[in-house]
Amino acid sequence: MVGQRKEDWKTLSGLDLDLQSTPESLNELGAESADIGVAGTPPYTRGIHSTMYRSRLWTMRQYAGFSSAKATNERFKLLLERGQKGLSVAFDLPTQLGLDADDDMSLGEVGKVGVSISTVDDMRQLLEGIPLDKVSTSMTINAPAMVLLAMYIAVAEEQGVDSHEVLGTIQNDILKEYIARGTYVFPPEQSMRLITDTFEFCALHVPKWNTISISGYHIREAGSTAVQEVAFTLANALAYVEAAIDKGLDIDSFAPRLSFFFNCHNDFFEEAAKFRAARSLWYELVTERYSPKNPKSSMLRFHTQVAGVSLTAQQPLNNIARVTIQALAAVCGGTQSLHTNSYDEALGLPTEKSATVALRTQQIIAEESGAADVVDPLGGSYHVEALTKRIHDLAHEQILKIESLGGSMKAIEQGWQQREIHNAAYQHLNDVESEKRKIVGVNHGLMEDDTVTEALKLDPSVGNEQCLRLAELRSKRDDALVEECLESIRKAAAGSDNLFPLVLKAVKSDCTLGEIISSMKDVFGTWMAPSGF
Repeated sequence: MVGQRKEDWKTLSGLDLDLQSTPESLNELGAESADIGVAGTPPYTRGIHSTMYRSRLWTMRQYAGFSSAKATNERFKLLLERGQKGLSVAFDLPTQLGLDADDDMSLGEVGKVGVSISTVDDMRQLLEGIPLDKVSTSMTINAPAMVLLAMYIAVAEEQGVDSHEVLGTIQNDILKEYIARGTYVFPPEQSMRLITDTFEFCALHVPKWNTISISGYHIREAGSTAVQEVAFTLANALAYVEAAIDKGLDIDSFAPRLSFFFNCHNDFFEEAAKFRAARSLWYELVTERYSPKNPKSSMLRFHTQVAGVSLTAQQPLNNIARVTIQALAAVCGGTQSLHTNSYDEALGLPTEKSATVALRTQQIIAEESGAADVVDPLGGSYHVEALTKRIHDLAHEQILKIESLGGSMKAIEQGWQQREIHNAAYQHLNDVESEKRKIVGVNHGLMEDDTVTEALKLDPSVGNEQCLRLAELRSKRDDALVEECLESIRKAAAGSDNLFPLVLKAVKSDCTLGEIISSMKDVFGTWMAPSGF
């Protein structure tokens, strides 16, 4: 006897699923079924470019970073040699928190979950032999983003590449750190000041750089639903836009360089619909509120990484299938760049072998699946259009809720987004533990797994080596010049001058990351989340 497998049919995020979607499904949601528009025209539901991947494939940007700058540089060159088109840098936890490798708080964490960068010399090693006027680099860094970008610019100039020619993105999205990730340093208001200073400086001096990558990825990894991921990410983006406008910037001077970063989870159709909904909703919000003159100001451009939280340590080779499904959903949803996780990431950092499999997965989708051959291949599907409309409307409702609480920053200070994510994560965990939601290898399809998966072994001496490098730098540099640079940062932090030029001078004068961040802490202070959030 074949029975129904579930009591009720829902997407991964809990949206009801009809047996089949029809034109009437759309009409009930207030959507027209006959005309879904075309790619390259507002509201960009079907894509921001009229020809999408027929003209240019998405950027295959594999995230990498571990141990020393030298070791990561070798991995970057390997990936570029095998067909990767852009770099994506993972920093270790001390770097993310603005700590030097020889700080007492860094002990045991140097080079563990990313590359250790304390000085401009580390950045030189990281980028050695990589042409920075040709290779686009994404840096996943937030609280100390200004300092890392300044180091990058300094190294580019040493290569003979003018700052107007460097290409890439810094994440620089501090609000999601307060919501979901935790690597913040300064209070929210001061953090926003660093972000808008970066907007202002780059608009004039680094025009090809994406000054922020507003991230829903970490919100989803923390346990949110797809709707919450869209809503909280776009609400954060509106907060950045408002902060920049309050600083006196024109919408068209910075909005074309805003970029987004989304997760792609296991529910194939929901994820593809999510990306389509996010594009149209962002267009509507920006157009209605700010009336930009440049069409690029209202285009949502985004990078995607497949869902790390979906990978299992049990039967790890199954993760290749998960990653493939998720990557295909991102492509069908119209992503501009993509990172595919390696199958062994639930066990440790990717090995050379697993990183290559992850890159080849993207190449197979691009060249063999047919998904890149047409624009918006799922457009017009009753099911996908109904999901797109539903996610759009529910996310808009949540944005309005956040604004009723005073906007993203005020809602964060009240812990509203944090609690919503906690509730969603708890519901998902209950579904898995009760076997209402099946995860192969975890609560379904169980077996004695004798797969031998080699985990990457890190060199434990990297922390000591980084400390020795810092000691050598401090013994040779001009201490008076260092203190002069740090004092100028303190004075500017206490006033309203743009901090970026002073930070750029400081890194060129061999001030360390930790010293620059500490000089800001002297004025800005630090921040701790309210208890219970």
